[in-house]
Amino acid sequence: MAYLCLLLSGAALLVNGLATLGRLPRRDAAVLSLAVGGTQLVLGVVHSASTAEAPLTAAGIFLFGLTYVYAGLDVVLGLGSKGLGWFCGMVAFVGLLLAAAWLGADPLLAVLWLAWAALWGLLFASSALGRTNLDLFTGWALVLASQTTATVPAFLGLAGAWPLGPQAAVVAAVFLAAVFVAARGLARRGAGTPRRASEVGSGAGAGPG
Repeated sequence: MAYLCLLLSGAALLVNGLATLGRLPRRDAAVLSLAVGGTQLVLGVVHSASTAEAPLTAAGIFLFGLTYVYAGLDVVLGLGSKGLGWFCGMVAFVGLLLAAAWLGADPLLAVLWLAWAALWGLLFASSALGRTNLDLFTGWALVLASQTTATVPAFLGLAGAWPLGPQAAVVAAVFLAAVFVAARGLARRGAGTPRRASEVGSGAGAGPG
């Protein structure tokens, strides 16, 4: 169930990234954010008692689900960016804590949490601190990370091929660092037309739930 939610997050991150780049209407992203976030919250409740690690996993699911729902409502209700931005900042901090918590049991998941925390941090800087010059970087980071931190890992988990060794985590860390470098390079080239992340219903990451 956790991997199914991660698969849904891959779609939400992609659409929100494209909306941040101005390639999709912001309300389209908001509707998908509400749908994915609501589904994740429901599945998080169902999943919360399923395994010994359920409380930690459920915490991530709820954080992601609430982020998507909040982002969608921010656009639909015209709430403005500040509240969403500060919420993303808090979740970015919690993401670092969850990365540390998963480091021993699942190093790959810990690396993914670091990447998701970075995405939330970008949304915090843009929406709460007014660093709109980061919007292009944020948009491309969401697009590229959508598949590398959500869709592909989800398929690995669903296929029963989730790697648990530290070697996989090291490879993932190097690859994801390259993803963010690539996103920065695309942003510097000025590809896409940025919009405020709060205006397109951006979700800040998607965890394994």
